[in-house]
Order: sequence, then C-alpha cells, then structure tokens
Amino acid sequence: MQFTDLKTQYAALKGDIDARIQRVLDHGQYIMGPEVAELEAALAAFTGARHCVTVASGTEALLIALMALDLKPGDEVITSPFTFAATGEVIVLLGGKPVFVDVEPGTCNLDASLVEARITARTRAIMPVSLYGQVVDMDALNAIAARHGLAVIEDAAQSFGARYRGRRSGALSTIGCTSFFPSKPLGCYGDGGALFTDDDTLAQAAREIRVHGQSARYTHTRIGVGGRMDTLQCAIVLGKLGRFEWELQRRAALGAHYTAALQDLPGLRTLTVKPDRDCVWGQYTVFVDDRPRGQAALKEAGIPTAVHYPKPLHHQVAYAAHCCPDCCPVSVDVAGRVLSLPMSADLTESDQDRVVVALRRALTG
Repeated sequence: MQFTDLKTQYAALKGDIDARIQRVLDHGQYIMGPEVAELEAALAAFTGARHCVTVASGTEALLIALMALDLKPGDEVITSPFTFAATGEVIVLLGGKPVFVDVEPGTCNLDASLVEARITARTRAIMPVSLYGQVVDMDALNAIAARHGLAVIEDAAQSFGARYRGRRSGALSTIGCTSFFPSKPLGCYGDGGALFTDDDTLAQAAREIRVHGQSARYTHTRIGVGGRMDTLQCAIVLGKLGRFEWELQRRAALGAHYTAALQDLPGLRTLTVKPDRDCVWGQYTVFVDDRPRGQAALKEAGIPTAVHYPKPLHHQVAYAAHCCPDCCPVSVDVAGRVLSLPMSADLTESDQDRVVVALRRALTG
C-alpha cells in the first residue's frame, strides 16, 4: 500500500500529462512558457480569486507574500506552531518575529479566539494554516485583522480545493498561498506553488518579486528572488486539473469512510470537521493515545504512516528564541498523538479496511 498513491493517478492521467509535457518539449520555453499563464488563469477561475501568481514552491509563495506586504525586520506575524517549518521559516528569514498562538484541540487549526490578545503595535499580519485539508476560521480572523489594520495570509498548502462557507481555500483573505508538492491534493512532479489575491498592487508586486524584482527585463524595481514555477511543472498541473473535481469528491468519500469506521475505537479520536466547511484530507490524520503501538501494528501489517508533526515549532531549536516553551500546550499535546494514515484519491475502500482492522487489533487487543 502506498501512503500517497501517485502511480495509479499517473496511469489514469498518462495521456493528458504526457501530451502536456511533450508540448513543452516541442516549444522549448521552459521558463515562463505559455503554460504558466494558462495555469494561472485556470487556478484563478477555480478559486474565484482575481489573481493567481505561480511560484517555485509553497514556501516561496509564503515568502513572496510577506515580501509583497513589505515585512520589515522586527515586524511580528501571528501564526501557528503546529505546522511544517516553512510557515515560521519565511517570517524569520525576512527578519520578522513569529508570534505563536495555540491551536484548537479538535481541528489542529489556529484558535481564532486567542489571536487578538497577542496583537501588539508591531503586528503586521496573521498567517493561519489550513491544516490537514480543512480551512481555518477565516471569517473570524479576517474580522480581527480588519479591526487592527492587518493582512491575513492563509497557508493553504494542504487545503487547496476545500470550501469554507461556499468559498474556496486560497481566496479567503488578503493573500492565499498553496503548494503543488507531489503529495498535496493538487500536486506536480517536483516543487511548485501559487499565491492568490484580489489586490492588484500585491499581485503586481508578487509577479515582480518572483523574477528578481524586475518590472521589465533588467529593470529591478524591488528586491526579489528566483521564484518562478517551471513551465514543465505548470504543464503537469494542467494535465491533472481535468480530474481534480472527481478527486475532491473521492477524497471526501474516503474521508467519510475512514471516519465512520474509526468512530468506536478506544484510545483513538478522529479530526473534527466543522459544519460550515469541508475537508479535502491533504492528510487523513487521527489522534491516538498510544501512537507507538498503533504505528507499530500498521507497520507490521505493511501499512505506511506518518506523523504531521511530531514537535511544534516553538519546541524546535531554530525557533526557541521566539516563544516560551509553555505558550502553546494544545500544540504540544496533539503533537504527541497525531498519526496520518494512507490517503489519496486512488486509495480503495478495501485498503482503508485493512488499515482499520490493523488499528482495531492494536488498540483493542
């Protein structure tokens, strides 16, 4: 069993993906070729955002978003410590200070009720993470931001395609950022990402920043980075788009199947999905009281698992200076219990049942 089954997905899409790749090989425009603009238009239409700017990775999307907002050294950005390092990393790289706020125990998303108390005169932005494929409480965060004149950047690396109160993840705030890392809900075959915004000025800034700050060839209007998404990777995502709505439906069905099958297991709790949104299950993650036992049983049964994430950022050496170790107890608690199970659109219910049986034996034996 594959943790993320990209081989079956490729077999289903081989004709479309191969044709897209061949087209790029034929025209030879490997950097900023026509597929880049084509993908940006398609993704903007999909999300409902006015602008989509493709970039080299999800990390680059977050970095460019902060650069477009002109984050200065010493500026504070409120974010979650229970996330991949990239979320905090980009803040520190620009000389900013990550201000870690704890997460909700049921969703592992930033707890909006705790955010306003952490705002200071140096706060510049709020950067929530839509973890595991479910959008964070964006309306509450946008309202807080509006009261204090702050920007909101959604880290939507795991939630692309998810809906929140009828709107798509990525198009819910000042800027939305996503990743096309291969295992993400919509992935390429390498690194890639995108940011979304309705703000014309921010979109133009992002487009310039991704090409070394150029407003025209060899005219460097601002400091930038080499942050373009390769034409070949854009072509691959275009080749996957035709099947993406089906994959989202499939992920929803597989998530529901897992949740129903795991409800009565002792020592295991499933993720809470709030009623005004859905979840695309970028990871299907559960809370297991005795994680080593459950993980060992699955490994013995030939079932791969992962832990997203075993140690929150405020307990990582690189970020220790930015927060006291006791500031986010829920993040520490869930980090000790989360376990991600195999999930991708081409997973079968029979494979899911194998996972459930192995867990049941481990937790009830």
